[in-house]
Amino acid sequence: MRVSSQALFAKVLTVSDGVIAGTRENKSGVALADRLTAAGYEVVESCVVADGIESVRDQLITMAKGFSGLIMTTGGTGFGPRDLTPEGTRLAVERLAPGLAEAIRGASNTGGRNFGMLSRAVAGTLGACLIVNSPGSSGGAVEAFEAIEAVVPHALDLAAGGRPH
Repeated sequence: MRVSSQALFAKVLTVSDGVIAGTRENKSGVALADRLTAAGYEVVESCVVADGIESVRDQLITMAKGFSGLIMTTGGTGFGPRDLTPEGTRLAVERLAPGLAEAIRGASNTGGRNFGMLSRAVAGTLGACLIVNSPGSSGGAVEAFEAIEAVVPHALDLAAGGRPH
């Protein structure tokens, strides 16, 4: 459901050593981009980066430069030793948006189990961008976007200098 008359732009960053190595398909990045498109976003970039604090931070800063829109990451938000997406994201964002990450964690209910409780994902702003971490599974990434979908256009408007309602 699209609630904004403004054009909505998005970028997707998949964080995965396996996708970089060619041993895993980028299913979650593709599913997330498809869902964003279905919601009325123009996905202007999708890329993949290896797990790691610096790799995530640097790629997010690059993606945000001159961009006004939503950047969603997929992958690296759990407890694995290489799951460092939240740490890299914290270093990239200027202001945290904890309510978005909390909404995503609260909405997760895959197969009757709330795996969202295991998420260390964060969200925040960098310039006119809203950056949101999501899980590395296709279902989890889509579910994360759906949990915040209704408020993202307003958040993007505010981040770009719009006035609160």
